[in-house]
Amino acid sequence: MKTKPIAMKLNKIILFFVAVTFLSACTKKEKHTTITIKNGLDIARSFETVELAKSDLNVEDLATVGIRDIKTGQLQVTQLVDNDGDGTTDVILFQPEIAANSESAFEVVSITAEEQPKAKALCFSRFVPERTDDYAWENNKVAFRTFGPQAQKMVEDSVPGGTLSSGVDAWLKKVEYPIINKWYKKELETEGTYHEDNGEGLDNFHVGVSRGVGGIAAKIDTTYYISKNYAKWRTITTGPIRTSFYLEYEDWDAAGHTIEESRVISLDLNSNLSKFTITLEGIDNISAGLTLHEKDGEVNGNTENGWVSYWQPHGDSELGTAIVAAKDTFLDFETYNTEAKDLSNAYAKLKVNNNQVVYYAGFGWKESGQFNNQQEWEDYLNRFSKCINNPLEIVITK
Repeated sequence: MKTKPIAMKLNKIILFFVAVTFLSACTKKEKHTTITIKNGLDIARSFETVELAKSDLNVEDLATVGIRDIKTGQLQVTQLVDNDGDGTTDVILFQPEIAANSESAFEVVSITAEEQPKAKALCFSRFVPERTDDYAWENNKVAFRTFGPQAQKMVEDSVPGGTLSSGVDAWLKKVEYPIINKWYKKELETEGTYHEDNGEGLDNFHVGVSRGVGGIAAKIDTTYYISKNYAKWRTITTGPIRTSFYLEYEDWDAAGHTIEESRVISLDLNSNLSKFTITLEGIDNISAGLTLHEKDGEVNGNTENGWVSYWQPHGDSELGTAIVAAKDTFLDFETYNTEAKDLSNAYAKLKVNNNQVVYYAGFGWKESGQFNNQQEWEDYLNRFSKCINNPLEIVITK
């Protein structure tokens, strides 16, 4: 009987193993980085932003990253952010929905720009040179603005139209779409004005030199000292999930204490409260304030939960403003009344930790339909406090 050459047998064996290896590679499931997000509270969490860095996900380019819900297979809406302005994306954001006392798993996948889920850029901010030098920001719930160096100089030079204030102005909107550009255009280019409500809301919130909604002051003995307008600005990001920006202030004096201040303010989708991350030197505690306007409202607070609020009649409606901070930051609150114009405020006393203080400030307007009364507003603040003091637990498995 003839036998096949040994070389021919070896070739067949090699081909067999190559084929098996190839088939095994094709059928083997691609391994992805998994993100498990745990909610230990007895309330659902659907509008909290998860922030992940490149190093967290072990990827070279976040632009090709998609985040997919493992259970539903649905790609999440994401936003890329370059925090330091060096041209390289630092973090990716998304807002998962996590039921009460449960966890959800997501996987990191590689996708093209065309495959990225599309969403409206409802979180927006910009420098407004056409209205002196406001800086304005908004999301789908609320809008704010603050004031720059040109507006300050106009007041100091007795030029009409300026604003000298480091307070935060509230723009009362009741629509989900962006209104900043539209309202400025109406005010500056038409016969209309953003001080009248034509169905979208209006600016009828007086700030003056008050703290507005979350401006800070340094309390020395029994006196509150405040800075002037911001001196420099930089937009960090806008998009479907977050807008954020940087403000820098000239050094300011508080009874002989020189205070250095800069801040990053961010506002996330569906939040009524902006996040203030303020870097300070020269002081250990700071006070964040809420203007009391006509003093016809009610100051209330909860030191244990870390918030102070002012609920007041406002125009033909009602308005709640508030400051919320984590338990290791919120020390106390007080009401400061004075006959001096615009200087009566409700204050949250906050601890500066390692030259930084973090708190949240914002409002709820009854006319917008978001909150019907003071109790609903304060329920929101208690829930918000519960969430920031019990952050979502994120476990990344590579």
